[in-house]
Amino acid sequence: MEIIDKNLDGGKAFDWGKTSADYAKFRDIYPQEFYDKILERNLCINGQTVLDMGTGTGVIPRNMYSYGAKWIGTDISENQIEQAKLMSEGMDIEYYAHSAEDLDFPEETFDVITACQCFWYFDHKMIMPKLHRILKKDGRILILYMAWLPFEDKIAGESEKLVLKYSPDWSGAGETLHPIHIPECYDEKFELVYHEEYKLNVHFTRESWNGRMKACRGVGASLTEEQVASWEKEHMALLQEIAPNEFDVLHYAAIAELKKI
Repeated sequence: MEIIDKNLDGGKAFDWGKTSADYAKFRDIYPQEFYDKILERNLCINGQTVLDMGTGTGVIPRNMYSYGAKWIGTDISENQIEQAKLMSEGMDIEYYAHSAEDLDFPEETFDVITACQCFWYFDHKMIMPKLHRILKKDGRILILYMAWLPFEDKIAGESEKLVLKYSPDWSGAGETLHPIHIPECYDEKFELVYHEEYKLNVHFTRESWNGRMKACRGVGASLTEEQVASWEKEHMALLQEIAPNEFDVLHYAAIAELKKI
């Protein structure tokens, strides 16, 4: 499904469905430390029912399935949901192709609602009351994020420059470590009870880093097939020059926990 958001990429259209295969293969990259931070908050564990909004290919439900929570994942892209179902075979995870704005679950269904790498895409004034309604008493919204640090990591920085060559208005560039922004409308019905930001290394090969970069909004989700092929050829040549076959890329991760009031 093609999306146009004037606040992202200068209003350039993107479609995660175009990159679902690469997304499934190359974006399941969160280290165990990332999941441990969630578990330390006693969230997404046995006895809880969790909704993962913007689930993509189901990375969060799949990787946290063994901790015992009942998971439901939703995403606006049917292609992403198809990949999620394929990769979750044998797991009791429900997936639905719905936008966050179209969520329609019964009152007090969920203990936790997660949103990883997607919170800024939503119409918050529309969904905030819905999230409050479908959460149980004292329920939590858990917002998760991880990004490479282009000003501190050479490989990330040079790769990012190449994305900007093909997508000059891509607004995903230039990340620095900072807390997750919570829109003011949440102050009405939620309380920020915890947040943390921390650096971590993520391991890649040239192939997997190329795939991770290709599966970003500025490349695979928005460029034509010909442009993607040209970008990939340049990127692999760049990596041959600046990167060993295996390497770590410095990232930061952030977590924000909102409690229903």
